Amino acid sequence: MSTTSQASEDKIFMSRALETTIRIGSILLLVSWCFHIIKPFITTIAWGAIIAIAIYPLFRKLRSALGERNGLAAALFTLLALALLITPVVMLSSSTLEHAQLISKGLEEGTLAVPPPPESVAAWPVIGEKLYKIWGLASSNLEAAITHLAPQLKAFGTWLLTAVTGAGFGVLQFVFSLIIAGVFLANASGGYKVTRAIFTRLAGDQGGEFTDLAGATVRSVAQGVLGIAIIQGLLAGIGLVAAGVPAAGLWALLVLLLAIVQLPPLLILLPIIFYVFSTASAVTAVIFMIWSMLVSISDTFLKPLFLGRGVEIPMLVILIGAIGGMMTSGIIGLFVGAVVLALGYKLFMAWLYEDQPLIETQSKQGEA
Repeated sequence: MSTTSQASEDKIFMSRALETTIRIGSILLLVSWCFHIIKPFITTIAWGAIIAIAIYPLFRKLRSALGERNGLAAALFTLLALALLITPVVMLSSSTLEHAQLISKGLEEGTLAVPPPPESVAAWPVIGEKLYKIWGLASSNLEAAITHLAPQLKAFGTWLLTAVTGAGFGVLQFVFSLIIAGVFLANASGGYKVTRAIFTRLAGDQGGEFTDLAGATVRSVAQGVLGIAIIQGLLAGIGLVAAGVPAAGLWALLVLLLAIVQLPPLLILLPIIFYVFSTASAVTAVIFMIWSMLVSISDTFLKPLFLGRGVEIPMLVILIGAIGGMMTSGIIGLFVGAVVLALGYKLFMAWLYEDQPLIETQSKQGEA
């Protein structure tokens, strides 16, 4: 009798185990299938969510000014954001294309002339002597210089074409991200409730706190990384235009990109400083050099002002998360890394001081 009962229980257990396995497998298959369907859009949607979260405080003011008309405020924001994105891109593209056409026309007609290099160029460290010879050859015989530099020019042209294609795709992706951000803002209340519900299911009673922390961290990184990068790009552009540097908009854009990936703008501005010393007056060159140095180091005193504002997390945690996330996941990792590390830090501090009162725990976190 016991043997029959045991066999029956084993049969029931195996049946339930098989049924559970099939259910779990079906769920995993469905989740994997859904992921592969939305995978091409993940980055665009993530950027849209980041933009919506970062801009939400300004959006609330705009919505209030429009009499709490949510849809109208979201549409107006989307149109303004698209105008701010597309206008500089069109102006920069037009300026670059115009310069390229002038150079091409000059090469075809043989009217393109390169001025001889100043003697001071030969004294530049490392590259001075070689640059002086190539520059001198170009000023006396441009065709010979082009022939001499043909392999390097071909490689540069290939890189430039790839970069332009990538930039064009990036701009198009950002346009769609802005439209998605507008949709998120139009449904901000519902989106917040869904996010809060997800965090509550994962973290229990602290879900609401983690939801607010994630949003505040995204806004902090937007101000402390992208905001400072935009400031540095604008300041660099002002200096480049004032010094009369050709294609100033392109160099300012490169400074902006370097600042976003946390590299010093001086990597772009240093060669331009040498150029200005060779072509402009000493006073102009010295002023431009000082201005460029200030632009390059401006993030050292701007970061403490912008990064970590509104977040009860040490600035160092946010900065390490942003830089580490960028190194592992690209530009989008700036935000994802900062949010994940901030949440991890919050969980660790809650576990570390779980037996102490809440006020004392917050005091410990502030000291850390």
